[in-house]
Amino acid sequence: MFSFPNPLNEKAARVVAGVVALAGVVVLLTGAHWLLVPLAYGFWARVLTGPTLSPLGRLASGVIAPRLGAPKYVAGPPKRFAQGMGAAFTTLAAVLALGFGLKTAADVLVGLLVVAATLESVFALCLGCQAFVLLMRVGLVPAETCERCANIWSRA
Repeated sequence: MFSFPNPLNEKAARVVAGVVALAGVVVLLTGAHWLLVPLAYGFWARVLTGPTLSPLGRLASGVIAPRLGAPKYVAGPPKRFAQGMGAAFTTLAAVLALGFGLKTAADVLVGLLVVAATLESVFALCLGCQAFVLLMRVGLVPAETCERCANIWSRA
């Protein structure tokens, strides 16, 4: 249950990112900061279990992505890292807005999330994955993880 797919279908990841971007826009336009709670839950569920406990992840990977044609596989660890960044951003935004009434600070984080999710969804540019690559280059990600990311088919 506590696993993350490797490799994973990039089309499913892009569908999830599109829904996250739209939800973030709704938060920014309506001030409905309570929506950050289910958004944060979704990120945490995907970080911890992949699509298993994420309704959006299950819908994207099991229903929508298969209808978008042949899968395009990408390495899982960078995508998991990106989900972790999303979890951190949405959790902090929820705490700021709902716990401390700091809605402007929360909106800045949500705005950054919308930009990142839109880039992933529309252009397949994963900012979290790019940060992961930088962490690999400076040696903060173990070599074993780097090898798995370099060759997504190395996993048995």
